[in-house]
Amino acid sequence: MSPAAAGEPVVPGVDRIRSSGDLVIASAPGLAAGLVIPNAELSERFSRSSGPGGQSVNTTDSRVELRFDVAHSTELTPRKRDRALTALAGRLTDGVLSIVAAEQRSQTQNRVAARARLVNYLREALEPPPPLRRATRPSRAARQRRLDSKKQRSSVKANRARPDPNS
Repeated sequence: MSPAAAGEPVVPGVDRIRSSGDLVIASAPGLAAGLVIPNAELSERFSRSSGPGGQSVNTTDSRVELRFDVAHSTELTPRKRDRALTALAGRLTDGVLSIVAAEQRSQTQNRVAARARLVNYLREALEPPPPLRRATRPSRAARQRRLDSKKQRSSVKANRARPDPNS
């Protein structure tokens, strides 16, 4: 049965959100076995969202602030934690990743959006670094082609000049 059929919110890149509220992230580069973030490690706070909304604008707490303590998470191995702390350093406050979603008028949709953003941030942070570039030297033929093209370009520019009236 699909998560949507089970009445669970569908979050892109997430296998499912368990009925307990645990966030299940599908496997990806850097997450070979996937990742399950327990609901106890996620903290949600709701407040009133700014902007248009009609009559319910001042009564509905639709803005969601989702907080995840990366520095003290039990689900991240020390290696993954270090990688996440380094990659997310600009977004962290005392080791806590805070995500605010207020785009929708519905609290449920904002909760789904915040969790989807958390998944994207974690996937990007835990992705292994690209392999280092192996330094190589240009071949003799490549150097010759470069010099030939420079000579050709030089002659094109020289032919653009006005002829010398003295000669």
